[in-house]
This record gives sequence, structure tokens and C-alpha cells, in this order.
Amino acid sequence: MSGHLDLIDLKIIESLGENGRIRLSELAEVVGLSIPSVSERLDKLQKNGIIKGFTMEVDERQLGFDIQAFVRVRIDSSRHYKSFMEHVLNEDEIMECFSVTGEGSHILKVMTHNTSSLEKFLSRIQSWPGVLSTNTSFVLSQLKKNKKISAGIVRNNLQDRQVLITFDEKKSRK
Repeated sequence: MSGHLDLIDLKIIESLGENGRIRLSELAEVVGLSIPSVSERLDKLQKNGIIKGFTMEVDERQLGFDIQAFVRVRIDSSRHYKSFMEHVLNEDEIMECFSVTGEGSHILKVMTHNTSSLEKFLSRIQSWPGVLSTNTSFVLSQLKKNKKISAGIVRNNLQDRQVLITFDEKKSRK
């Protein structure tokens, strides 16, 4: 696979996106290869950093996290960036952190138990060096959460960008 993905690799990625716990035997059947061939491709996809890992998904509300929010943070300059990131990494309530353009410099995806714990969390953030302001939006409901990446959209994206990844349909049919 060094340097290229083919349609089988994309089908493996798509199948794992649909069901991360799919058995190798089922995956081999889906893509039309032997179990050892699929296992080798999976190893290469992981080794090349295309597949970063396998995770589980939980229902946060079942675990008592009733509040999900996005917190837009504005810091005064890049000299506080390292300190800001250290704080972010040490806060368990922060599920994700994005560096963004537009208003603010970062958006934090936060999970917490209730509004009281969110208020305490926001107080901590606002006390961090360089933080000028925060703006919080509560999540009322989640309309879409897609972890599946379709082979078609990946292929189109890579071909549009003319990335050095080849798609050999004849080879994929073997």
C-alpha cells in the first residue's frame, strides 16, 4: 500500500465506519479478500496513520452528563497559547478543542453534569492567563453524528486534490 489506497482499502474504511467491531471474517467477505489479506491491509492502514484507532461510543446522558455545550474562547495573544493548551489538556470536561478563525481563537466541546458544574467550569476557564472572554452555546439536541466516511466522498476528495493516492479499479477487483 505504500503511497496509495485502492478501492478495497476505501471499502475497508467505509465498513469499519459502519461497524467498528466487524469481525475480520465478515470484513473479508465484504471486500472479497482472504482474512490474512484484510488483516495485512488493516495493519498497513494503521501503520500509515490512516486508521488512528478504534473507539467506543457511549450515551453521555446515561452517565449523568446532561449538559453539552460549545464554548468559544478568546485569548489575547499567541504568547498564552502553550499555557492555554496545557489547561485544556488537564480539564476532563473538555471533550474536544478546535483552533478556529473568526470570533475567538478556540472552540471547546464540553460535557458536564448540570448548569452549576458548567458555571464552575466556565469560572476556571475565565481565570486562565490570557483568556479575554468566553461565549457558551448549549446543545439542545444532536441532529447528526456521522462517524462513517463513505468511500465515494474520500475518492472524490483525494482525486480533486490530486493527492498522490491512486485508485486502481482493476487491482481492487482481485
